[in-house]
This record gives sequence, structure tokens and C-alpha cells, in this order.
Amino acid sequence: MGRGRAANYDDQREMILDRAAALFAQRGSAGTSMNQVAEACGLSKATLYHYYTDKDALVASIAQGHVARLQEIVREALALEGLTPDERMRHMIRQLVDEYANAQNAHRVLTEDVRFLQPEVRERVLDQEREVVAGFAQVIGTLRPDLKAAALSKPLTMLLFGMINWMFTWMRPEGPMDYDAMAPVVTDLFLGGLGAVQAPGAQPPS
Repeated sequence: MGRGRAANYDDQREMILDRAAALFAQRGSAGTSMNQVAEACGLSKATLYHYYTDKDALVASIAQGHVARLQEIVREALALEGLTPDERMRHMIRQLVDEYANAQNAHRVLTEDVRFLQPEVRERVLDQEREVVAGFAQVIGTLRPDLKAAALSKPLTMLLFGMINWMFTWMRPEGPMDYDAMAPVVTDLFLGGLGAVQAPGAQPPS
């Protein structure tokens, strides 16, 4: 009879993912050994292999877990009733920025290390990402049906993601604005252009 899982198995697994993501974000997965991951986790290498068979399994799990949370944001937002397209988009951007702010290491793994995975594993991650893109494109299409007809919903979604993704390369937690303050700025800029952006704390014009 096989040995059952320890009571803290899931907690231990999440700890491994969190610390591995931090190492991979700093050094890249190619520059990080399983010995270093085990050391960062305070585990033996044998114990680490009990949870993950190799680095590719770690990278895949980090990326898939991160994108799964983005998928959930999209699904929940699309299911909300009583929102205008503008309100739905604002809600989705806010939730996306909040998730990225709390998962910067995982997001770096997604953007920088997934491309090195085996094709079938990489394709599973890409399928998850496609659902997220499609959800945002759907809302853009309801905001501007003319742009949907011109096949611009997806390109505009990718421009939005580019704006958000790059924000995490230059923003610093100790800076004058945090991610919570930046989310409405991103939304205003995307939906209304520069003239629609309000300084944090400022009252909109009457």
C-alpha cells in the first residue's frame, strides 16, 4: 500500500513554488539548479524530487498556476451581472493589476521561462493565456463593435497587456505610486486616452 500524503503536503508544495519562482525570476530557470531550489526551501534534494521531478515541472506548475488565476479573474468578471462594458473592463484591469502585483515572480517565469518547456507543455500554458486574451477581447468588442468588426479587439488586448506587463519592470514598491493607484490610471489611459487620466486623489471634472 502506498504512503499517503503528509498533512502539510499542499502547504509545502506552495512554499516550493513560491521560493522556486523567486529564484527563477532572479536568475532564470536555466541558471538555477535543483540543489539551489532545495536549499532555498530548506529541504533535501530527495524531498524536493518527491514534489517535483525536475525544473521543467516546477516552471510549468508556476506558470500554469499563475495563468489559472488570471483565467479565474476573466471568468468571474464575464459572469458578473449588471455591469456596463466600461465597468466590466475597469473591474478586469483592476483585478489583473492586483494579481500581477502579488505574483511578479510567477509572471516573470511565465514570460521568460515557459518558452523553454517541451512543446506540448508550453502549448497547454498558451491555451490558458489564449482564454485570458479572448475574455478581454470580448469586452473590448462590446465597448467598440466597430473595432471588433475590424479585427482589432485582440491587438488592442495585447497592447493593454503590454502596458500592464511593462509597468512591472519599472515600478518600485517604494516609489511614489503603488499598483493600487496605477490601476485606474492604466484603465483611464486605455479607455479614454491621455485626456481622461486623473491624478490619484484628484476629483474628476464636473
